[in-house]
Amino acid sequence: MSYIKPKFRHPKLPTNALGYTVADYDGAISTLCAGCGHDSISAAIRNACFKSSLPPHRIAKVSGIGCSSKMPTYFLSRSHGFNSVHGRMPSVATGASLANRDLTYIGVSGDGDTASIGMGQFVHLIRRNVNMTYIVANNGCYGLTKGQDSATADRGSVAKGGAVNPFDGIDLASLAILEGASFVARSFSGDKEQLEPLIRAAMAHNGFAFIDVVSPCVTFNNHAGSTKSYAATRDHLDAMPVDFVPMRDEIRTQYAEGTTKDVTLHDGSVIHLHKASADYDANDRRGALNAVQEAEEQGRILTGLLFLDPNTQNLAVNLNLASRPLNELGKDELCPGSKVLKSINEGLR
Repeated sequence: MSYIKPKFRHPKLPTNALGYTVADYDGAISTLCAGCGHDSISAAIRNACFKSSLPPHRIAKVSGIGCSSKMPTYFLSRSHGFNSVHGRMPSVATGASLANRDLTYIGVSGDGDTASIGMGQFVHLIRRNVNMTYIVANNGCYGLTKGQDSATADRGSVAKGGAVNPFDGIDLASLAILEGASFVARSFSGDKEQLEPLIRAAMAHNGFAFIDVVSPCVTFNNHAGSTKSYAATRDHLDAMPVDFVPMRDEIRTQYAEGTTKDVTLHDGSVIHLHKASADYDANDRRGALNAVQEAEEQGRILTGLLFLDPNTQNLAVNLNLASRPLNELGKDELCPGSKVLKSINEGLR
């Protein structure tokens, strides 16, 4: 089996505003399990960057450790990339964004990488409002270490080995809203009509944008008793309307408000996606938190754009950093001399 993609592309592939084709946003062939929802997320990121006409070389991908953190290999091979230590991606993303605020930062993480070992760094990333898109591929288990429950696994969920989870799961979307994130959304890996515009909107947002993507593990968490299997989630997703309207194009969701869409997955199971009414106010932080909690109490997963603060200021603005990246500043600007230093010190007295 070959893991090398052919370089030949159809000469008439559609191009975006920059003249790039979607193939220019491709990565390596995935080595994840066949049918893994993480590959659908990778494809959604690729398509979102293509449709938003972002230059691949002006994008930086960062990740931690886990199945999900392998994903940046599978999209945007012409972009900058850094695979960090387990749970420490937020530190790398923060440092990179402070050094060069002109890049578009996409962080990819998992429920273990974010909700367990990386929880502390994740919360501070929200607090600082780093200008980036942070995507969690959430499957409720540790796929690289044989499917143990992660911190987002629901109480009562049965692991593949038969153990019942006695703990409440951490709801990352609720946590992000509560801690002050300026853009919070949730989606499903199998719903590209919802996920792609959410990613485009997140990348256009000026500040920290968080997307929790439910992505069932086809190997270790797709059995009877698991609350994040395809069979268990088919009747539990409430999808709100999502439209992203850039300067040139409009992307609309696939079905009307107040209706239900049946989605047949690769294993033959069906997910019923219901679109909520248009009176949901995504600018009300308290209302968004209540809506997520109410859906959880009803045994449903609320998806779509949950909260948005359009007037937020990102970390670079709050710290009054130089508008030009540090790697573009010359010696005279970085080391202006003792007189300038003395005047700065005098101003602090």
